[in-house]
Amino acid sequence: MTSSAILSRVGTLIGRYVIEHKLGEGGMGTVYLARSRGGRAVAVKVARPELAADPSFRARFRAEVAAARQVGGFHTAQVVDADPDAEAPWLATAYIPGPTLSALVLAQGPMGEERLRSLGAALAEALEAIHACGLVHRDLKPGNIVMASDGPRVLDFGIARAVESTRLTATGSAFGTPGYLAPEQALGEEVTGAADVFALGAVLVAAAGGRPFGDGTPMGLMYRAVHEAPDLASVPEALRGLVGRCLAKNPAERPTPEEILDELGSGVGVMPVAASDPGPAPVPVPAPAPDPVPASADAVPVPPYALPTQPADIAVPGFVPHPATLFVPPQPSVPPLPAPDFVAADRSSGIAVDADGVSLQLFGEEADFAWAEIGAVRYERVRRGRALRVAVHLYDGSVFDCEVDGRRAARVDEWILRLDPVLARYLPV
Repeated sequence: MTSSAILSRVGTLIGRYVIEHKLGEGGMGTVYLARSRGGRAVAVKVARPELAADPSFRARFRAEVAAARQVGGFHTAQVVDADPDAEAPWLATAYIPGPTLSALVLAQGPMGEERLRSLGAALAEALEAIHACGLVHRDLKPGNIVMASDGPRVLDFGIARAVESTRLTATGSAFGTPGYLAPEQALGEEVTGAADVFALGAVLVAAAGGRPFGDGTPMGLMYRAVHEAPDLASVPEALRGLVGRCLAKNPAERPTPEEILDELGSGVGVMPVAASDPGPAPVPVPAPAPDPVPASADAVPVPPYALPTQPADIAVPGFVPHPATLFVPPQPSVPPLPAPDFVAADRSSGIAVDADGVSLQLFGEEADFAWAEIGAVRYERVRRGRALRVAVHLYDGSVFDCEVDGRRAARVDEWILRLDPVLARYLPV
């Protein structure tokens, strides 16, 4: 999604929730971080247009949401709101901060036996709660597991059957993620909670640094899941028997979540996100950068990549050029490396930073600047720290700025903490 497209939704309402920024996309559609009127964060999942156009999807979605509201426990994200009858049906769940399991393994390296046991027990307990409400997750994978400070949380339960059952899959394609799909799911057969247990086994292999069915095309992964034995070489020997039973081809031969808990639950404690164990040496993670938030609410932070520029006579409607003083260094010959996107917006203005550059939007007027023309980006907290102002300095000497209202100083602080590493990556010293 481009900066312009992101900003077109940011600051608008979905139900009673104001969109702050896009979190990602999945089988159902797009997921946004949003805020309730009281400031509580929620994850809002909005259905794809193809799903919204299918009347049968809405009926199934309504039934799935009703069931999902009953799921409790410590290892899921609670469903707090939904509107199956909206133009684009949506579902809101509690927002759980933290990296996904896939991101954590990428940053810290494979888990050892102790952490794998804790992870397996937590996921089994989550599946136990989901299955008790008559639901089957159908898409359990590392990207749907958030490693919260109090333990893993399973996301995106309760909507998979509504998505899977629409005519979008009538061509024979399987809903879910190849590599984690159970054989019966890949073959389009009846799916029960045993399919989630198969996915749990595949997740544990991935957390141990392996791939149960290797790499390759989706069809190749599904073929091997149906016909070939999983590769368990990365799994600690003490856990291979259990993981192998989870990955059994026959659903009847897989353990239930309760049986997994019986084997793993004894003596298993909370697994903090950054916990250490005697597993393989983790990938070193750089120390976090110093907090970029200035001590004074109206102070102007000057990170190393915020370079002053010369003035020039260029105007964009809605954006006011600012004078500058010092000489601009020549444009770097090496392009910036990719970095995470950043979006901040209120009802009248917005700021987006992505792989293409920086986009500023104010009262419907938009100015897009490519990284090739940007010499520096400076930001400051204004209006007693409750708003963020970002100024884009171009190599031709012109400067354009935009201000977004965070309403609370804490939210502006969050924006700055997200913006600073993005700018540091795109505009290195």
